[in-house]
Amino acid sequence: MWIALESEEQLNAIKEQSFDRPVVIFKHSTRCSISSMAKSRLERSDEPEGMDFYYLDLIRYRSISNRIAELYKVEHESPQVLLIRNGECIYDASHSDIRMEELASQN
Repeated sequence: MWIALESEEQLNAIKEQSFDRPVVIFKHSTRCSISSMAKSRLERSDEPEGMDFYYLDLIRYRSISNRIAELYKVEHESPQVLLIRNGECIYDASHSDIRMEELASQN
């Protein structure tokens, strides 16, 4: 399910990829129980077809998270999901609002 997001260079690829298919970025804090719960909820849900899912470890790659906030004009939260389509963030959610069903409904 997850593609590791570990470099800022990947952000350019994600933006380009989003013109062909929607891309989800999940920003996860490995030190936060709420973030772990949101990640688990996503993993237990059926993954919508036609979407790619990127996983960002906020503790290891905080600078990438900051760049995501800057690129997509979305205030940083943790945990957080962003749905990127046609080079723009069309949906974001955080904490208990993170649900696969909501992502699927945006597809």
